[in-house]
Amino acid sequence: MLVAVAIVPSAPLLVPELAGAAADELAGLRDAVLTAATALPQRWIAVGTAAADGGWGPELAGTFAGYGVDVRIALSPSAGEVVELPLCALIAGWIRGHAAPEAQVQVRSQAADLPAEQARARGLALRAECDQTAQPTGVLVVADGCHTLTPAAPGGHDPASTEVQNALDEALATGDTAALAALPDLVVGRSAFGVLAGLTEPAPRATKELYRGAPYGVGYFAGVWQP
Repeated sequence: MLVAVAIVPSAPLLVPELAGAAADELAGLRDAVLTAATALPQRWIAVGTAAADGGWGPELAGTFAGYGVDVRIALSPSAGEVVELPLCALIAGWIRGHAAPEAQVQVRSQAADLPAEQARARGLALRAECDQTAQPTGVLVVADGCHTLTPAAPGGHDPASTEVQNALDEALATGDTAALAALPDLVVGRSAFGVLAGLTEPAPRATKELYRGAPYGVGYFAGVWQP
């Protein structure tokens, strides 16, 4: 049974050890992300975007060493084997460890270039899967908006991305699944947001925005949807 959806960014700078001097500046974003995750029950399915489709189970652990600091994460309290994980899985594990240490998370990545209709179909299938079990299940959507919002942004500056990011933020704040199903490629987490659209269509019962902003030229949103 799907009981809640938490939406968070795929941002390594959430991790204070990686953020360094910027850690205090990003405290509001970090608090919003952890607050969103507390809305989920003990069983999580994390949906993110990566270079390719993939899946990782709660028995696994990982590290942010590839991002400069060996911060370990685990996908459940009993996770053992440390393997290479995509960023969306590392973020999900870090959030779990800080917001809900007793939770377990299964991670599913969507290829960044996944066609919109396939992303929506995966969301529909995930909703059916969640509703077929009596165990309360939460979905953690780990996805960024545009990476091109300022000249200093990691993707460079694309002036068109400001309007795209504003529309994305509004869609996430209001539960506009139709808009999420039709996002342009400027949105880095487009395929994960497409899964969210199918998961909750025609619309969530309620939405709560906890954060929207663009530190360092990257669009981030944190919030909670009630299906």
